[in-house]
Amino acid sequence: MIELKKKESIYHLTMNAGENRWNTTFVNEFAGALDEIENDDGPGALITSSQDSKFFSNGLDLDWFKSPKSHPQGGDREVFGEKFMYLMGRMITLPIPSICLINGHAFGAGFMLAMSHDVRIMREDRGFLCANEIQLGMTIPRPELALFRHKIPANSFFETVQLSKRWPGAAALEAGIVQETGSVDEISEIALKKAEELAPLANDRKIFGAQKEMLYGQNAAINTTHGPAHMLKNSKEFE
Repeated sequence: MIELKKKESIYHLTMNAGENRWNTTFVNEFAGALDEIENDDGPGALITSSQDSKFFSNGLDLDWFKSPKSHPQGGDREVFGEKFMYLMGRMITLPIPSICLINGHAFGAGFMLAMSHDVRIMREDRGFLCANEIQLGMTIPRPELALFRHKIPANSFFETVQLSKRWPGAAALEAGIVQETGSVDEISEIALKKAEELAPLANDRKIFGAQKEMLYGQNAAINTTHGPAHMLKNSKEFE
């Protein structure tokens, strides 16, 4: 479901559950990988990708969400929302640089995961980024809106959250949602070079993490009273 490997100072987290849809079991597996990273020290950077060449993450596990008793392998639905939001808050404030290798579609919760990384590198020829909650008959929770507001330039924010715009690679790059694009054969090397470039920034992980907390945590230095990491980690306060 989640595979984590470390080569020299670079962590490679691969989601290998097909479309990588989110349920409580998937959250717990992902959180375990972050535990391993956070318990380590020294310089490092994370590259997150999907084993599936079509889907980075296709969002919420809707079958499980609608009928959890019929899909017990997905875990306890009652705790999912808070656990998932908290996990995204951890990703934003991860004490090492994080690079998201978007090698396929990223919808809903998958889009949130991508936006929770420091750098996004997207396949240029295939895949969309989309916050599709309204299309599914859902409103976007305030912590998620805060995440997108912090990470997406203002001129593209409304199109993303209200109009459910699907962003292909070239448009996402032009809008400032991703930092680089490349062919399917190029993006892994692009991500690795970026990770190697940024890994020394985490020589002192406490400093690197503290800077992120100032940007995205409680009493955040930009945009709003509270940053998305604080809101995600305390989502019940913002329902």
